[in-house]
Amino acid sequence: MDKTINRDKAKELINNSKGRIFSATFTKKDFTKRLINARIKVNYKPKTNRSKPYDPSKYNLLCVYDMLKKGHRMINLQTLNTLSINKKKYTIL
Repeated sequence: MDKTINRDKAKELINNSKGRIFSATFTKKDFTKRLINARIKVNYKPKTNRSKPYDPSKYNLLCVYDMLKKGHRMINLQTLNTLSINKKKYTIL
């Protein structure tokens, strides 16, 4: 049985995962559902010396490393549906 949590608790669980792999489903900008196997704490090395054009946290985005596509991706926390982390499944309200 899945536990139900809110978005703030989901963000807290992801940030406290210490780089362990988790999976999440969310709705992308083009309204397609996406399942991602990801982790945080993978350092991004930019190709240029430019700084980020915006702060992802201001837009409720979380930068993660996609384990399947082997690249960094953004998860929109507003459209997060489910989260599987630490062998537990959560449904997001």
